[in-house]
Amino acid sequence: MPTFEYTALNKLGRTERGEVRADSLDEARRDLRAQHIHVLDIEAAVPAGAEHAAGGRRIRVRGIRTRDVAVAARQLATLLHAGMPLVPALGALVEQLADRPLAQVFSAIRDKVNRGGTLALALEDHPRVFSVLFVNMVRAGESAGALEDVLLRLAEMLEKRANLAGKVKSALAYPLFMAIVGILVVVFLLHFVIPSIARLFEEMNRALPWPTILLIEVSEFFEKYLWALLLAVGTAFVLARLWVTTPRGRLAWDRLKLKIPLFGDLALKIAVARFARTLGVLLASGVSILDALDIVKPVVGNAVLVNALDGVRNFVSHGESIADPLRRSGVFPPVVFHMIAVGEASGGVEEGLINVADAYDNEVQSSVEALTSLLEPTLILVMGAVVGFIVLAILLPIFDINQAIH
Repeated sequence: MPTFEYTALNKLGRTERGEVRADSLDEARRDLRAQHIHVLDIEAAVPAGAEHAAGGRRIRVRGIRTRDVAVAARQLATLLHAGMPLVPALGALVEQLADRPLAQVFSAIRDKVNRGGTLALALEDHPRVFSVLFVNMVRAGESAGALEDVLLRLAEMLEKRANLAGKVKSALAYPLFMAIVGILVVVFLLHFVIPSIARLFEEMNRALPWPTILLIEVSEFFEKYLWALLLAVGTAFVLARLWVTTPRGRLAWDRLKLKIPLFGDLALKIAVARFARTLGVLLASGVSILDALDIVKPVVGNAVLVNALDGVRNFVSHGESIADPLRRSGVFPPVVFHMIAVGEASGGVEEGLINVADAYDNEVQSSVEALTSLLEPTLILVMGAVVGFIVLAILLPIFDINQAIH
């Protein structure tokens, strides 16, 4: 009996993968629906790893980045805008991509479309490359006859997401590098250098000042129990990761992230920017509000906001507007629901959401720059204080010995 891999939404709105055995794809869908599992994607199981069989060929999907998909979407939209039919446009895109992994993916997509399938159905065969959001927007674009516009919106959204993630990573890379190097230097000194100096001081048989005594005790602790400390930290990390994979742990961790000073505000802004941009693009592409609220939940990346969106969707399904449930949730900033309320009154909800997303992207960038400018001097001061204490603890006995000699 064949095995099928599926991607579904759990109760927190997060995507999770699983397997089901059935005689056919349709039977697998029926079995999962009977178990009240909200299936997003389902396909015949492939071997673990990142390769995928299609038409007798092995398709590698490792190394395909969000930016690569965005560039391909923009190029395909440009070809369609020039008047080229879809299948020749996909063929031209395959030639443009040359030997890159994404070329194999689009080659398989072109073949399926050429056999009469829609572009959305062809994209569904590659869930590791194209998200549920991507597929649903393409499906809406095909239904509305605005595929090139939808592809351009997708390209812009993915590019903005990749640019923002790149800026955040690059801004935090230097402080993180400084912290790691500083910790390694201090551990090296305490574990390898200080014990030799301590033995030298002990041979002198002189009373030592308290900073030197404290440094020697800390060094002896590291020398004896470094392995136990590393084991404890590693065990705690693994247990924390396992706890976070549970619904209760994920909710508690995401709630804690929003309350951490400085970083909590940044996490909220990133989540709100993702929510506003994705929902705005979905609505502008013709996706219904209820479907859009379902699709946007995995994109938000925070269980607290996902729970709030579940409530918002429930109220919207009963005829309410979007703005009021967002306001009552108490999670989203006032500017979000006020902007949506204005958009609902003027008929421009999509534009209002995109404006909110642009504003929060700019705020995230400014917050990251401010946070980086604060972290760098703080790290320098902390590491300077630690190294200064070590140097002082080593030099004080030397000064005492020098004074005794003279």
